[in-house]
Amino acid sequence: MAGCASHTAQITDRDGSVVAGTDILLGVEWSRTLDDISEAKVVVAPDAECCAALSRVRTWRHKLAIYRGTVPVWEGPITGVEWTVDGAEISAVDILGWLDRRSPHADQEFMDHELAEVAQWLIDDGFEPDDPGHTVTIVAPSRIRGRRSYEVDVGQTGDHLRDLAATGLDFTALGSRILILPEDHSARLTSLSDADFADELVVVEDGLALATRWVVHGKDDVVGVAGGVHPYYGLVERVVEETSILDDASAEAAARSRLAASCPAPVFLDSQEATLSPGAGLDVTALVPGWCVDVTTTQTCRTISQALKIATVKVKEDSDSETISLQLTPAGVS
Repeated sequence: MAGCASHTAQITDRDGSVVAGTDILLGVEWSRTLDDISEAKVVVAPDAECCAALSRVRTWRHKLAIYRGTVPVWEGPITGVEWTVDGAEISAVDILGWLDRRSPHADQEFMDHELAEVAQWLIDDGFEPDDPGHTVTIVAPSRIRGRRSYEVDVGQTGDHLRDLAATGLDFTALGSRILILPEDHSARLTSLSDADFADELVVVEDGLALATRWVVHGKDDVVGVAGGVHPYYGLVERVVEETSILDDASAEAAARSRLAASCPAPVFLDSQEATLSPGAGLDVTALVPGWCVDVTTTQTCRTISQALKIATVKVKEDSDSETISLQLTPAGVS
């Protein structure tokens, strides 16, 4: 069950040594995010000994690690510290944050290559000169092949990785591990119903996201098209430019990926503010973006029962309670 748990945190140096513990936590926030960087924050009320240690904390040099109970749930480099008379507020980003501060270190061209392997090369190349300690796990191949090229010192590695994610794969950070998985990954974690949420659910049909025909323009004259006039919706067209795509086959794959996510009109739970009940039948530490949960809700006029993909997990603990919220998006799977 989701339950309620207390958090602890630790600050470590690049060499792995402990810089400071955080025995008295006034607040903890951490998240896991699909296809982007997640963030965390702790507010510490230190004693005299801990205060001296916290005075030595430095951004990017030191790492924040957060535990829920005894289970490690989040870690990444510290990006901000605010010292006050009452203590300190420490902010951090996950390991993917490093890739927004790295650029390609070698010229590389991929011809008809599996995109998950391209993503792994980008990550490994980004960390190659100075590795904070990372591993890459390809959960499953994207089954999309394409041509991509990268030049030394051109663009940020994180931006290149997000461009790939727009064309048929997903990625997320889980501690020091970076997971790469197909956009249509269908593994289910659990089933949820109205009783598993603390707040009333809102079912949303996002008509602005609907498109029955996609045109993807790559570099130069590269173009890919998917879809057309739909027998139910008619014609709703979208055109996008993705200059990292270098061949027609990759552009067509990108167009098909976008079409699968936008037709029919996406229906999902507006769960930005909804929180899980403590009795929800799931393990919070196992909630990983990119995996799916089966959700059934009958409280509104629009009843749904479908697989929804976890896009974001947010956990917050203060002196009163712990709250856990999920952002769930259409899974694109049956």
